[in-house]
Amino acid sequence: MILSFFSLLLALALDYRFAEPKKYHPLVGFGRYVDFLQQMLNRPANAAVDSRAQFINGTVACLLAVTPFMAAIIMVQHSMPTIINVFIDAGLLYLCIGWSSLQQHARAVFNELNINQLDLARTKLSWIVSRETEQLDSTQIAQASVESVLENSSDALFASLFWFMVLGVEGAVLHRLINTLDAMWGYKTKQFLYFGRFSAYFDDVLNYIPARLTAYGFAFCASSVEQGKKALMCWRTQAKDCASPNGGPVMTAGAGALNVRLSEGAFYHGEWKVKSTMGCGEVAKAHTIIEALDLVQKTLFFWLFSIGGLVFVF
Repeated sequence: MILSFFSLLLALALDYRFAEPKKYHPLVGFGRYVDFLQQMLNRPANAAVDSRAQFINGTVACLLAVTPFMAAIIMVQHSMPTIINVFIDAGLLYLCIGWSSLQQHARAVFNELNINQLDLARTKLSWIVSRETEQLDSTQIAQASVESVLENSSDALFASLFWFMVLGVEGAVLHRLINTLDAMWGYKTKQFLYFGRFSAYFDDVLNYIPARLTAYGFAFCASSVEQGKKALMCWRTQAKDCASPNGGPVMTAGAGALNVRLSEGAFYHGEWKVKSTMGCGEVAKAHTIIEALDLVQKTLFFWLFSIGGLVFVF
């Protein structure tokens, strides 16, 4: 456990120093492989395909996508000395973490909003959200950015750390691969509604506990006890109405901790969709992006102290 904690700290140091690799990120190659599997196993969107067959094909595709990489990691782990595995673990966990990259993208949106460059802010926001950004005003851009920081911190940081400490580097890599599959296939469209369902369910299962630990972290690291109570209240009363079973607790608790309200709706496929209430107080503004980044940073330190304490006690 102590060696695992050292690998975790080293991975975070690598992420802080280098962020995500600008070129030749392994997930890019994985994405091409996944796209190949999808083209081979997913039927055309207009074909009269039985939903059960689509679900089975999607399940098979998910297993084919993940199994070779997990098998390779396990074989390497069992063939290398412990001290070498420490550095291999750190390198692989570093590739699973996207915290510095998320910060860079969020700050880029903030910088454009700060000088009222809305077109550039919309463009840079589109790099980190799935919603359409062309029609958003400055407030909506800020709200969407805060949502992305809160929700993606759970996916790109805390969940990876959780599974690394629970199942080792295999757990962190499994989470990252499944999360990538969900991002590529987890759409409720005719093409992916059944094909991507297994990957989406798998992602929900893997993120269930980390998302709630992240939400508790946001409440604990709020600026005051009162704000912490608001975070828990928003989570308790609002998360059940959110579309995402794991994004709901993270975003409602984070918004409550920041004492702001997030987006009331968003454009998806050219259609405005009303979203459930998230948060309290005033609507999120440009400066809230930086406050959200600070909240995640505080929560990260809280996690590290907690994990470190458990490691050295047990």
